[in-house]
Amino acid sequence: MAADVHNKGALWEVKNGNLVPPDRFRQDRSDSPTPGLVEGTEPGAGQEGAMFVHAQSFEDLTADSEPNTNDKAAEVGDSNVGNAQEEALEGGEEGGLVVEQVEEGKEEVRNSNKAKEEDVTSERWRSHRKHMFVLSEAGKPIYTRYGTEEALSSIMGVMMLLMSFVEDKKNIIRSIHADGYRVVFLRKSPLILVGVSRTNCSDRELTRELQYVYYQIVSLLTLTQLNHVFQHRQSYDLRRLLAGSEHLTDNLLRLLDRDPGLLLSAVMCLPLASSARDVVSSSLQAAKAKNLVFSILLAGNRLVTLVRKKDQFLHHMDLHLLFNLVGSSSSFRAGEGWTPICLPKFNPAGFFHVHISYLEPASDLCLILVSTDREDFFNLSDCKKRFLERLRRRSAYQSLQEALNTPSYPVSQVGIPELRHFVYKSKSSGLYTSFLFFPVSPDFPAPYQAEEEHEKLIGLYQHLHSCLHHPTRPLRYIYRCTETENLYALVTSGFELYLCFSPLGTKGLAVSAVNKLLKWIRKEEDRLFILSPLTY
Repeated sequence: MAADVHNKGALWEVKNGNLVPPDRFRQDRSDSPTPGLVEGTEPGAGQEGAMFVHAQSFEDLTADSEPNTNDKAAEVGDSNVGNAQEEALEGGEEGGLVVEQVEEGKEEVRNSNKAKEEDVTSERWRSHRKHMFVLSEAGKPIYTRYGTEEALSSIMGVMMLLMSFVEDKKNIIRSIHADGYRVVFLRKSPLILVGVSRTNCSDRELTRELQYVYYQIVSLLTLTQLNHVFQHRQSYDLRRLLAGSEHLTDNLLRLLDRDPGLLLSAVMCLPLASSARDVVSSSLQAAKAKNLVFSILLAGNRLVTLVRKKDQFLHHMDLHLLFNLVGSSSSFRAGEGWTPICLPKFNPAGFFHVHISYLEPASDLCLILVSTDREDFFNLSDCKKRFLERLRRRSAYQSLQEALNTPSYPVSQVGIPELRHFVYKSKSSGLYTSFLFFPVSPDFPAPYQAEEEHEKLIGLYQHLHSCLHHPTRPLRYIYRCTETENLYALVTSGFELYLCFSPLGTKGLAVSAVNKLLKWIRKEEDRLFILSPLTY
């Protein structure tokens, strides 16, 4: 194994917290001799502005504080959304979303139970490469990925004891490394999250995954309700409120192992002709309602379009939680769903109300309409009807169906012989493109069609990502050789790029491939990215 690395000289944080590229960058975009060296000129950069409030890879996830993503967003969330949470507490409701999912997601719950039934003293349980645990500050077990919380209560008690012992000495325990294992602790009062891994995953990567688990729990309850419960009774068993939602967290952890979008804090778009995408976006824009904040059209795990209320920005993590909600349950195919959900990076204090429906029962096209009004179901149902009528009248529905038949592209289109796979992220737009990771298709590179090899490739990308984003020694690029592949990753102010070559490739080939790949992405960017997001 060998690696060639280069330190970068400065951080690339966006100083004003806004990802809208300055005007001077827009006019230089087409004249840039080397695409992507300046933020706002890279392939895939939005021309009209950003859809997401923050599209950096991961730095904001590890911040200790949790500010509102923007003041106007907080105002919208507080106006009506908080009322649902308050009424739920007064009426004794135990998580409206959870109760609904218990009835509608029986198949997913049964699949999750298979992992829960494992004997925690067995070799099979010990053989898992990564475990996740959630407990309260009183040491009460809340969630475990494998096995049952009751069987692991003593282990969680030891975890709590370790944290308390270190904190008594006026210190904070971050991680333990021993015998090939890495144990990472994250305190997000009133919860404690612990990740145990024997993979190459770094402490920061494990912390990122624990953050996702934490926000998944908050999305079901709101942070206000979570704090309220434990302020009244520190020994409260939170599993009563989360009953039936385990499959959501299980599925989220599977996504973290498989989907590079959660690694990069980005979203992949469905490849679609720009003319067809513009028709879909304008049709969605026209089908609006007074309290509608976000309209999102998904195709499986890919974004078709997103229309937002003016001055309101969706955080990529909130969008991933919505993806996970839809992908975790097949029940939404049966009809129009209506469920509360907290978007914790937008406003952790209250619920939004989400209308979820598939355009057709057998289709992968799913429409998500996010409203601040809990009584808005029929208005949003009407929005869906108007959207569908407009789509069919303008003949865009057929284009969507054709795009679904070819949801990705073969890497051979790029024209780089030794290239097996790549992942490219535009920082300005918060979008990425890649050969479709899952479900794994027959066209996926042969060495990575098996699930184990597939997750191994993601693990390699995670290692490169942790090197590029090291807290004290960040790198600008890294070239790494293994017995089965060569990898090259680099970061600029405009993009991140990860490439996987056959072991016959060379460093010279990898470096020369970058410009060729960037030019291909520039040529195809109208199809691969949303360049002109719309607002209400």
